[in-house]
Amino acid sequence: MASTATALSWSSSSWMQRFNGNTNETMKMSEKTSNGMLIVAQKKALKIRKIILKEDVAELGKKGQLLDVKAGFYRNFLHPTGKATIVTPVLLKEMRMEEERIETEKKRVKEEAEQLAKIFETVGAFKVKRKGGKGKLIFGSVTPQDLVDIIKAQLQRDIDKRMVSIPEIRETGEYIAELKLHPDVTAQVRLNVFAN
Repeated sequence: MASTATALSWSSSSWMQRFNGNTNETMKMSEKTSNGMLIVAQKKALKIRKIILKEDVAELGKKGQLLDVKAGFYRNFLHPTGKATIVTPVLLKEMRMEEERIETEKKRVKEEAEQLAKIFETVGAFKVKRKGGKGKLIFGSVTPQDLVDIIKAQLQRDIDKRMVSIPEIRETGEYIAELKLHPDVTAQVRLNVFAN
């Protein structure tokens, strides 16, 4: 025990010599401590916690986001309100697995949309019948709901009418409609409008 106290005393005095350069002052300081150790105060460390948000928090982040926040903010606000949890290796693994599952699901949905787009583009033209007026004019207009109904009747596919973009159709002829099946996949469909 005495040898460790001496070694500690020696290292602390050499440390003080490095900064003060005066060994007499060092000796006085080390003599003042009872066990020969020198105690040096340090600046308080800033405590940070790695967290995962369980729900959206205004001006902080979105649900599932990985963040570094101050320990007090987590302890006093995020944890008591149930808005966040501290990151653990198990939680990180679960997050990675969930992200992979979401990515594979997105890929599958995009592939389905691409296959559906190929089907729509290979079908040819969908025929739309309207009551005829004078010349090439028709009564009323062709709406996205009309195209949705035709697709359901011919291909047994449900399409949301908000996905359909049709130019204004008020006379007979051939037109192109667009179906936004996915953010990255758009199918073009031909419409033959004729009067009966």
